[in-house]
Amino acid sequence: MKRPATRAERTAFAETSHYADVIAFLDSLPKQGAPIYRTVLGTSPEGRSIPMVVLSRPLVTSPAEAHATHRPIVYVQANIHAGEVEGKEALLELIRNLLAVRPPSVLDSVVLIAVPIYNADGNEKLAPQAANRGEQNGPEMVGERANGQGLDLNRDYVKGEAPETRASLAVINAWDPDVFVDLHTTDGSFHGYALTYSPSLNPAALFGGRYARDSMLPAIRVRMKERHNYLTFDYGNFSLEYGADVNTDTIKQGWYTYDARPRFGTNYVGLRGRIAILAEGYSHDPYDRRIASMYYFVREILSYAATNGKAIVALSKRADSSVVAWGASPSASPLLSLRSTLALSPHDDSVISEDLARTGDSALTQPGVPRGLMRTGHFRTQLMPVYVSFEPTLSRRLPYAYAVPAGDSAALRVLRMHGVRLESLAHALPVPVQAYAVDSVHHAERPFQGHHEASLTGRWHDSTATLPAGTVIVRTAQPLGVVAFYLLEPESDDGLTTWNFFDASLAPARAYPVLRIPESVAGLNEAR
Repeated sequence: MKRPATRAERTAFAETSHYADVIAFLDSLPKQGAPIYRTVLGTSPEGRSIPMVVLSRPLVTSPAEAHATHRPIVYVQANIHAGEVEGKEALLELIRNLLAVRPPSVLDSVVLIAVPIYNADGNEKLAPQAANRGEQNGPEMVGERANGQGLDLNRDYVKGEAPETRASLAVINAWDPDVFVDLHTTDGSFHGYALTYSPSLNPAALFGGRYARDSMLPAIRVRMKERHNYLTFDYGNFSLEYGADVNTDTIKQGWYTYDARPRFGTNYVGLRGRIAILAEGYSHDPYDRRIASMYYFVREILSYAATNGKAIVALSKRADSSVVAWGASPSASPLLSLRSTLALSPHDDSVISEDLARTGDSALTQPGVPRGLMRTGHFRTQLMPVYVSFEPTLSRRLPYAYAVPAGDSAALRVLRMHGVRLESLAHALPVPVQAYAVDSVHHAERPFQGHHEASLTGRWHDSTATLPAGTVIVRTAQPLGVVAFYLLEPESDDGLTTWNFFDASLAPARAYPVLRIPESVAGLNEAR
């Protein structure tokens, strides 16, 4: 098979692939007889088809065929922020090279789903990287962060407003990947790692989140160093990067990760009980080195999944069966986090940083470096507190079910979009419930992604209610019971309440519109 070159390779890493380049590259592979299933994830707001490819040996072309292999399914997407370009180029290279390798290879042990240009519209909003990605070392022209609607797609996984998100959730529901990988580029800190990574950070990610953190990512970190000579570390930033005096130890305060809420893709997938990995190329490395480190990192993820396939598939099954068991018997449910904060007791670790120097000349610049500062190439390793995990600040147990008012509401449509199974009461039914009395409603003053985020204070109390015919019942004894829990609980830090789905029903002294049904009740089994 003749290997096509990416635009980055053709231009000696001076440019990144346009949408047309990606399509032409992927179209060239089956024309040369490569065993690849080429399909479409969905359509962007501006009408671009988002390409998706499936690779395995033997080739599978449907979710049923993929699961019949009993292999781990690995979903990898790049370019969700279209100025962060190395993931797109690395994934194209990897697709090509995997197809050219003679058996045996990882394609004999995994099913790979690849989406190299997730934010197709943002990719085409090319502008100088100084404008679209200020703290990045090339290439000169890159796309922009937002999609064609102006939305940040990596803040959309709960509300699902973008067509890209809805399409991605449909694929995740259908193919149910065991491993989800999202490729990004860092901002800010000058550190000594070719790539940083994160598992799902939400404390409610009890299965895939823990496995990625404790088993998978530490092993891949070792492999990246020993096999490829790339240093990697937990994703984060120094608490204070540019001090008043760069000769002082301004970074000693610590290394901090990002947000644990499920609006971020990898955190969301963790709530589904699956392994999720965020990969962040180092923005201050040269473009070609960023592509290479991302390429090897994804390759090592596939290699690990191939070697540990039985354990990973078993983990997915255990996550599903555990949540079903908890929902069927809520007294057996563990406490699940609804709100969290960075762990108050960090662990100390050695972190590599690069010293910066003041130039005294604002006209003297380096790519991706703020004016007036210069990279020195001098790295030092410091012991500092590392904050890369979260602990719950509010936890609840799963109820048996939720009762949601009937109707074609936006909340119900979003629950269906997430794959949550809904049932409807055929007859009115009196049931013991837990109701949430709202004391206050707070809306953020500043809009975020077009929303004034809402939060509630109130209290739960036991009561009884006669649920009318047509009431929607959401049982938690389903694989996505934790997702339903996080979306429907009024106290969740990133649920449907947060994103204004229940605003019309929220006011002090009024009851929250969704009721908890704490235990199984005769008659609920008639809901269908």
